[in-house]
Amino acid sequence: MAGSYTRWNVILTAQNGNERFLKKEDLLFSKGSPSAGITVSCDLSRKYQEIIGFGGALTEAVAYNLLHLSRENREKLLQGYFNAVEGMGYNLCRIHMNSSDFCLDNYSCDDVDGDVELKHFNIERDKKYTIPIIREALAINKNIRILMSPWSPPPWMKTTGKMNHGGKLKPEYRETWALFFTKFIRAYEAEGIPIWATTVQNEPLATQRWDSCIYTAEEERDFVRDYLGPALHRAGLERIKVLVWDHNRDLMYKRSKIILSDPEAAKYVWGIGFHWYSGEQFDIVRQCHEEFPDKKLIFTEGCHEGGVKLGRWDRGERYGKNIIGDLNSGTHGWIDWNIVLDCGGGPNHAENFCDSPIIVDPPKNIIHYQNSFYYLGHFFKYIRPGATRIRCESNSEDLQTTGFLNRDGTCAIIVLNLTDKPVEYSIHLNGNACRTIIPEHAIKTLVSRN
Repeated sequence: MAGSYTRWNVILTAQNGNERFLKKEDLLFSKGSPSAGITVSCDLSRKYQEIIGFGGALTEAVAYNLLHLSRENREKLLQGYFNAVEGMGYNLCRIHMNSSDFCLDNYSCDDVDGDVELKHFNIERDKKYTIPIIREALAINKNIRILMSPWSPPPWMKTTGKMNHGGKLKPEYRETWALFFTKFIRAYEAEGIPIWATTVQNEPLATQRWDSCIYTAEEERDFVRDYLGPALHRAGLERIKVLVWDHNRDLMYKRSKIILSDPEAAKYVWGIGFHWYSGEQFDIVRQCHEEFPDKKLIFTEGCHEGGVKLGRWDRGERYGKNIIGDLNSGTHGWIDWNIVLDCGGGPNHAENFCDSPIIVDPPKNIIHYQNSFYYLGHFFKYIRPGATRIRCESNSEDLQTTGFLNRDGTCAIIVLNLTDKPVEYSIHLNGNACRTIIPEHAIKTLVSRN
């Protein structure tokens, strides 16, 4: 039940003053109308998309790092991410089917050439690293939804005979590859780990020096329509959500249009996955939301490439700007990439080292919480699954903002200041107003208490 929205908790993360996820004095709202100056205007009656959730990826690299920490530090880290009360409450997790670049090396669940019936299929490698960590996360939050993504079929199914450097799925193995998806889902179910959704292919237009596989839009459409969708249904797995694209924002509309224009393919497609590496094309995200309103938009991957840069403030700000841009454009869920990496930005078998919100030094059993961890928390902790986005707009380019109404009636408003100066502004909601200030290079979350 919604309250009067007159008293608000305030949580602040700011570059100056070493303020990290710091609880400030409550803000008190009183009756008032919009005033001159910078304003953030919110309207509870203007409602938009419902949020499915937020989370990050549990790759083999993540699992390897966690398993080489002390049990105490591993538990502390996982609680911070997955505990819905004390931590951020992550409820979405992305995993890889077969290896990704963030693995110790290439591997697949069936490396026996020509095994079209997949008699040798197994997940023994996953049982060594990722599955134990997924179980620990599920023990903290049983409501985690797991999204799986393939980076490459086994080498023997591909035109190149290699998992790395692109190549395509051989036409004669399309049915076997679709069966592979069902085998993987059932194998994880047997380990007590339910799969919620799958993408068709990670980054299907990128020939990478690591695990990769190329699909044109027409090839992806046909694979979903003629093989993957029917295979899931034959296996009694029609509940599995299928997301197409799983690549950058720039081409997500063009790609989705080709696939979803075919009604036989579209009936199997639940949503569209996308990444941020092509830039901040939020207008294209919005275009997808408006033209395909029955499909869910999930941000499935984003990270800072080029290795670890401890303490870089702009890394957290990039998360803040992208999350606000995506949510305000109709996105239903947002999944970060690796939740933890080592000090070198790995392990990564292709030396594609990246940064992460948490960096660990396993030999020294040390955890480094980066500012990006706290920036994520300003959204993920306070916008709960099932929340509905409300109209929340700033009249100044100095401030970016978004707002949500949770199912319990609480409201969360996030304000982001990317400028070099403090910004004084007024917030208006339901006929109440309050004047406040946000420091330079800071993010603030307001959560209603009544």
